[in-house]
Formats: sequence, C-alpha cells, structure tokens
Amino acid sequence: MSTEDDFGLWERELRAAKAGTGGRGMVAVGALVAAGCTALIMSGQAPLGAAGLILCSVILLLWRLGL
Repeated sequence: MSTEDDFGLWERELRAAKAGTGGRGMVAVGALVAAGCTALIMSGQAPLGAAGLILCSVILLLWRLGL
C-alpha cells in the first residue's frame, strides 16, 4: 500500500467523522431537558430543577468535548 492510498483512507475517515457530529440532536436534547427542569422549578421543586439544569449542562459540555 502506498502513501497515496493511506491519504485517501484518512480523508474518507475525516469526512465520515465530520458528517456525524450530532449538533442538532444535542440542541434538541438540551432544550427538552431544560424545559423539563424549568417545569420542575415552576411547580415548586426549585432545588430539583436547579440540580437537573446543572447536571444537564455538565453532561452536554462533556458530550460536546467528546469525553
């Protein structure tokens, strides 16, 4: 296998990795969880809703970083 063959393989792998970033899904999940936590806060469960928002933020940040 020559270097040209390897380079083409690497380009295909990079294109496949860029195509599946899932940015829309992350925004949708974040909005849904934020709406649920807001509903908890409005219903009188402020500590639970705040904890949910904080936990969701940390999870989404780690997901975005790829960890």
